[in-house]
Amino acid sequence: MTEQLRVVVADDQALVRTGFRMILAADGIEVVGEAADGAQAIDAVRRTRPDVVLMDIRMPGLDGLEATRRILSGSVSSENIPSESVAGGPRVIMLTTFDLDRYVYAALSAGASGFLLKDVSPEHLVAAVRLVRSGDALLAPTITRRLIERFAVRDEQAAILHRDLAALTPRELEVLQFLARGLSNAELAARFQLSEATVKTHVARILAKLHLRDRAQAVVVAYETGLVTPGSAGRAT
Repeated sequence: MTEQLRVVVADDQALVRTGFRMILAADGIEVVGEAADGAQAIDAVRRTRPDVVLMDIRMPGLDGLEATRRILSGSVSSENIPSESVAGGPRVIMLTTFDLDRYVYAALSAGASGFLLKDVSPEHLVAAVRLVRSGDALLAPTITRRLIERFAVRDEQAAILHRDLAALTPRELEVLQFLARGLSNAELAARFQLSEATVKTHVARILAKLHLRDRAQAVVVAYETGLVTPGSAGRAT
């Protein structure tokens, strides 16, 4: 029997929190804490050690972006949270009704593993929670397109910061390029005629060498460093 997923839901609207709780509970996912603002979210994470946090971006007081930064920086650690728990996660999925590019970038830069609009279907919400818990990254398709076509620009400062792209092997660079274009592990395996296990190894090595949390951050780095450009994003030939 697999271990039950533990989730914290942070949203300033009680009805939203209740709705998410019911959707997740119906699929066997336990909501171990709720929060109405960023400060409460940090406290809930400290107390409950969830696997995933569903975090609203726009909340009163401390917003979801800053709460996410603090949670993922490890600054919420205490004697109740083992160091390995803080270092490894939780994974954070940002929730909003506003699919604005600046929120996408800010959320991913803060370390979020995914980004969903609040009108997401129950099935997609559950799938998203399970996906990010497995170590993958999630971006709503419409937001991914906006990120690629309208926001992703080369950032010279980021390019300098990530000069360690040179540490990647030629195959790892290829994998990163197509990962940034949205290919799943299965699609990467088919493209490079590799097993999925080998692809997962390549992805893990890329993340380790670039000191990245997950695939979402790898996508940001690929665009910021110019490894992938918006004009080339749709060409996977």
